[in-house]
Amino acid sequence: MRGGALASRLKSAYCETMKNVTVSMDDETYRRARVRAAEAGKSVSAMVRAFLNGLGTAETQAERLKREEAALRAQIKHFSASDRLSRDEVHERGA
Repeated sequence: MRGGALASRLKSAYCETMKNVTVSMDDETYRRARVRAAEAGKSVSAMVRAFLNGLGTAETQAERLKREEAALRAQIKHFSASDRLSRDEVHERGA
C-alpha cells in the first residue's frame, strides 16, 4: 500500500466532521476551566463537549423530582394516620 493511500485510509478511520463552537468568557473563568480540565486530565474542549452531550441526555427537573419522590415513598414501610389528630382536631387547629 502506498503512503498516500494509507494516509487517506487512516484519515477516514480517525476523523469525523466536527462543528466548531466559539465561547466567550472572562480570563478568570477560562483560567478556572483550564485548572479543572488539567485536574481531570482532559482538555477544556473535551469538558465542554461532555457538558453539551449531557444536556441532551440529562433528566429534566420534573423527572428528577418524580424519581426522588418514588425513592422516598419506597423508604416508607408502614404509615398510619390513625394515631394522629382526629378529624375534628384537624379542622379546629386553624381556628
